[in-house]
Amino acid sequence: MIEKIEELLAEVNGFNTTSKEEIENFRIKYNGKKGVLNDFYETLKEVPNDQKKDFGQKINTLKQAVNVKLEDLKNASASSIILEKDDLTKPAFPLDLGSRHPINLVKNRIIDIFKSIGFAVADGPEIEDDWHNFTALNLPEYHPARDMQDTFFIEQNPDILLRTHTSSVQIRYMEQNEPPIRILSPGRVFRNEAVSSRSHCIFHQIEGLYIDEKVSFADLKQTIQFFTTELFGKSKIRMRPSYFPFTEPSAEIDVYWGLNSETDYRITKGTGWLEIMGCGMVDPAVLKNVNIDSEKYSGYAFGMGIERITMLLYQMSDIRMFYENDIRTLEQFKNL
Repeated sequence: MIEKIEELLAEVNGFNTTSKEEIENFRIKYNGKKGVLNDFYETLKEVPNDQKKDFGQKINTLKQAVNVKLEDLKNASASSIILEKDDLTKPAFPLDLGSRHPINLVKNRIIDIFKSIGFAVADGPEIEDDWHNFTALNLPEYHPARDMQDTFFIEQNPDILLRTHTSSVQIRYMEQNEPPIRILSPGRVFRNEAVSSRSHCIFHQIEGLYIDEKVSFADLKQTIQFFTTELFGKSKIRMRPSYFPFTEPSAEIDVYWGLNSETDYRITKGTGWLEIMGCGMVDPAVLKNVNIDSEKYSGYAFGMGIERITMLLYQMSDIRMFYENDIRTLEQFKNL
């Protein structure tokens, strides 16, 4: 009888399959009500007392081997089903795809427009010193125009601050490069302003600079005309006299938005005209500060807030929506 158990034990250890049907037949053969193990336990009653211990141990060894084999077969079968049905390189669960932020979408559109007419992108630090952020831009200490840009100072003596505009990038670029210069400087800027639906202490600017021989105000106007037509599809603009410390003469640019909807009336205050940017001819004092000959070279500069342009293009009413990371807002830009 023990020899029979030894044969069955070898059979159990050598059995392998991934078929559910064969596994179930194996289970019934050994663990079923009329299976091999139950037969052996019935036979144990008739075994002489002096042999019961050895016989019982052999039956238990066979039972353990059967249970271990059943567990292994079930695991192998489950793995086989996964391999047949699924690609193991797939994620464990569906991943929700994100989208580009609306500010980045508009920034990239603006950059592409100006790149098509020869502008390159220049970058600079967000933490600036007084010279690059103010003084070199014709804003010396105690100049009243500094009041226009309430500033976050990090250190004093010397003054270290969060830049209030990306014009500081233009100064750094002009210090290190000779004309002709044709650059865009996009990036975050910081001003100590009350946060509301129309303003924020953090926002994004994109500024342009062109320095070369015989650059005129007419060149500036034609560049702005090209830009507004490409971005908005609207070519009617007007230039209003304004003041900026680093340009002279200076102007605000309005584009005719139209009065085709209630929203148009609201955002243009019923005039149809919408201010989008500031610009002007680079002040000779700025060129002198960066060691560029103002008798030989001239140039123009312009700048705009990316948030404002984005709000116009996508009809968004609150600037705070750009910074709250509300998934309901961001999901609207998945297909853009």
